[in-house]
Amino acid sequence: MATTSKKNAPKDEWFFEIGDGQVYGPFTFTKLQKWAESGDLMPTHRVREGDEGEWIIAAYVPGLELTVATPHDKAPATPEKQDSFKASLDYMNRKLGRAKKAETEAPADDGANYGNPSALCDELLETAFERRASDIHIDPEEHILLVQFRVDGGLEAYKKYPKRLHASIIGRMKVLAKMDIAERRMPQDGRFTYELGPHRRKVDIRAACLPTTHGERLTLRLLSIDTEALTLNKLGMEPATHRLFADAVGMKQGMVLLTGPTGSGKSTTLYAALRHRLGHHPGRVITIEDPVEFDIVGVAQVEVDTADKVRFDTALRNILRSDPDVIMIGEIRDYDSADIAIKASLTGHLVLSSLHTNSAASVVTRLVDMGVPPYLVASTLRLCVAQRLVRRLCQLCRKPHEMSEAEAAGLGRPELTGQLVYEPKGCATCQNRGYKGRLGLFEMLPIDTEFGRIIVNGCDEIEIVEKMQQRGITLLADDAVNKLTAGLTSYAEAVSLMHM
Repeated sequence: MATTSKKNAPKDEWFFEIGDGQVYGPFTFTKLQKWAESGDLMPTHRVREGDEGEWIIAAYVPGLELTVATPHDKAPATPEKQDSFKASLDYMNRKLGRAKKAETEAPADDGANYGNPSALCDELLETAFERRASDIHIDPEEHILLVQFRVDGGLEAYKKYPKRLHASIIGRMKVLAKMDIAERRMPQDGRFTYELGPHRRKVDIRAACLPTTHGERLTLRLLSIDTEALTLNKLGMEPATHRLFADAVGMKQGMVLLTGPTGSGKSTTLYAALRHRLGHHPGRVITIEDPVEFDIVGVAQVEVDTADKVRFDTALRNILRSDPDVIMIGEIRDYDSADIAIKASLTGHLVLSSLHTNSAASVVTRLVDMGVPPYLVASTLRLCVAQRLVRRLCQLCRKPHEMSEAEAAGLGRPELTGQLVYEPKGCATCQNRGYKGRLGLFEMLPIDTEFGRIIVNGCDEIEIVEKMQQRGITLLADDAVNKLTAGLTSYAEAVSLMHM
């Protein structure tokens, strides 16, 4: 009877994920607790008890929500325990993208940084810049302060600090961003410029502070990290797509509209279009944005004021009296902005802007839904561009893989069974992520006479898509498959587009 009870007793086996697509384990719960205390296992990492347990974030597992021990309270481990613990963590630290700690590293070093908010904030900014992060998230929890980076579109937990550091870190950042440090109950926005990296490169940083139940959370957006990528030939366009887009950007009048969800790279493509226009067709370019993300020489950039002194509608009307050749509107939000954009394109201006829709074909229906007559849409719209971003495989460590029948079916391309593609692996160059940077997927709908005729006749989105397929126009899914077979991205990235 005792033997049966022993066999049925639950095993102390735990698994976890750190956001790289791998499942690690099994480990004992005690070992996970040690990693939680040391800061290697983050509250946002997923854990699971046993092979069939339910995934849950560590913050909701009693015993794993512990804060990182403060340097002064943390007792030094014996050499034997240190060697065993470091050996266990060695592969996990590589996956986390952290440099392996030296054996002689002393906890007192962290204590010095903990006592200096300026040094701690400098460390966060420098590390984010080194990892090419686009955002820094500083989130207070009940007992800890969690810092996460957004790298290549994915959120990576960086470090957790004692909750007592929350006020000093937030205060330092608010001072840099010229926010009111005494105001803690209202959302605030700010920005500042900081020199980062070995070459002390100036980086514009936009800050947004939001009060929550556990204190103020802060999001820092690092701008201008990839300004060298603001050219059309570095966005990931196929040669035919590049020519089509460049021709549209060079037109004297009409509208070129980009569409896609937030974070799909629309702003980057618009800025690249402006630089291309200035380089090939010099003229007067004026933009109205909320906010201005990149400074471009030769462009008059207007930022919408949060106090409503500079509003979209009033600024747009004034811009039309400023003799522009090209007008870039950050986003067409409503009928008023769409109406002014239509009028500008009818009176001899090229208008570049964006919309929040899912496909190039849905740009037409969205404008009509806003109240723009179909005949005006057909006569002013020149090009609709749908865009998404996928992670780019590290070309130094990618590993070959033959696509299985199930994988090919998942893409809707059974003929690709056995096709050689590549998967991520991880190396020092990509910080063991397997990916380095991102590239765009594009779907372009040129509004020519044929498409203009069906728009005027009141077609819907399905009819436009069917016409695009008949003419062999590359859709977003087609571009994803093309970049997969070219070895630029992985199967996981390509198939994720199919479920958007």
